Amino acid sequence: MRFDFLAIPAFLAALASPVAADQVNITRDMASVTVPTARGPATISREQDTNAVIEGAFARIARPCPDFCIQPMVPAEGVTTVGELEVLAALQDPGTLVVDGRVRPDWETGTIPGSINMPYTEMADRLHELGCEVDFDGYICDPEGVPALVMFCNGPWCGQSPTAIRRIIEAGYPADKISYYRWGMQGWRMLGLTVAGGS
Repeated sequence: MRFDFLAIPAFLAALASPVAADQVNITRDMASVTVPTARGPATISREQDTNAVIEGAFARIARPCPDFCIQPMVPAEGVTTVGELEVLAALQDPGTLVVDGRVRPDWETGTIPGSINMPYTEMADRLHELGCEVDFDGYICDPEGVPALVMFCNGPWCGQSPTAIRRIIEAGYPADKISYYRWGMQGWRMLGLTVAGGS
């Protein structure tokens, strides 16, 4: 079953912590969200230092194309593009996996708490881990038997998750079970949201 994105506001409000008037909140009524991870619950909130700026690789705005070409809003027909609130809701949905499609060195720089790492170079060969059955021409992925996926990578200039999305669709994963968080880690960091160590 695909995640119901229309239920997001009520769903997140129910999970959110109380809001203080002077906090840097996620939304007007939500200061933080707690999500399950392999290491136990993790709280996602925004950086509270109002003088904080994005630094390091994610602050770079000019990268040569290729390899850093701006990606389309929708990487494949049938895929839904989502934002941060939808990612937060998906992290709480047991029928949805949030997937960091970056290669391990990128993942080790930090990731979205509660996401799993399946590098784009491997994902099309690992669909059996998502409930698909191996077939001679790829996989048989019963839409009722596979989770909804929210895929992301480094940002709108990163082709890793769009490539993974196209490859897994070609291998048999249903496109309508896939969402794309296009802003990825650059947008996540730009908004000051909590980053978990990849290692």
